[in-house]
Amino acid sequence: MTNNPKSIGGYFELELPQGSEYHNAAIALNTGRNCLEYILWARGYSRVYLPYYSCEVLLEPFNKLGVEYTFYHINEHLELDEDIHLQDGDALLCINYFGLKQDHVERLVEKYGQQLIVDNTQAFYAQPLEGIDTFYSCRKFFGVADGAYLYCDKSLGLELEQDQSWDKMTHLLKRIDISSEAAYKEFSQHEEQLKGNSIKSMSALTHRIMSSIDCQQAAQRRRDNYRMLDESLKDKNRISLPLADNVVPMVYPFLTDNEDLRKRLIDNKIFVAQYWPNVLDWCNEDCTDHQLTKHLLPLPIDQRYGTEEMQQIIELI
Repeated sequence: MTNNPKSIGGYFELELPQGSEYHNAAIALNTGRNCLEYILWARGYSRVYLPYYSCEVLLEPFNKLGVEYTFYHINEHLELDEDIHLQDGDALLCINYFGLKQDHVERLVEKYGQQLIVDNTQAFYAQPLEGIDTFYSCRKFFGVADGAYLYCDKSLGLELEQDQSWDKMTHLLKRIDISSEAAYKEFSQHEEQLKGNSIKSMSALTHRIMSSIDCQQAAQRRRDNYRMLDESLKDKNRISLPLADNVVPMVYPFLTDNEDLRKRLIDNKIFVAQYWPNVLDWCNEDCTDHQLTKHLLPLPIDQRYGTEEMQQIIELI
């Protein structure tokens, strides 16, 4: 008999099938930025090189811990565009953009070894490379309020408090019950609430939801949708990112000079984000990073959609 036996009977909970999480060997934390903070704490880096083409929330753990950072540029292939020489105490963070740059990540590992940090928040299905600190985000790929996975072989030696997610689900539930537009205010509020959170272990609710998802089916749907868009749009797309056999994409990156297309898509309820507006302030207009931010449209190809939705996007473009 356990000291805290599980309740039997009473009212029903939300019913979710229970299987195994895709990253069941990782350290399960509450957010991706806190995975990065964990790495900075554990490794004690004095300086980290970061891509200009990144979200400003990436800076949160650096500012919190007082770790120095230096920006670098990427090229039109979404790859490191500089020859960076790392000193002792330095690290280089690379982003596996849209889940499509695993080959580039592997080349960087050969060059920088364990001084590389891999940001796989856009590449949930990319396998971690042995000995390389790597982190993932759940909510960029699935309907959860939080959650992240970290591969790091150095422990902080802390007993982490477990996060709770039951009160962060309003935007997800409201989207199902009403619409995405009706829940957008709550979504924006939730994004703000993620700022400044301390490192905690993943909540029981997020664990349960992640263990209920058929990740293989979701991966196949994403690959099928990506291929459909690429077959029809690659001749109009200014960036070429063929789908390799070992990757699962987050979105279909469509680079265009048509500055009205984003609004046209949104007006037709095809919501495309802008990654990332802060880059427009960080870089001048001549930089590839600036041009990607201004002109790249991340077209949705996730597991919620199929042939009908992809054809709708193709026809609009």
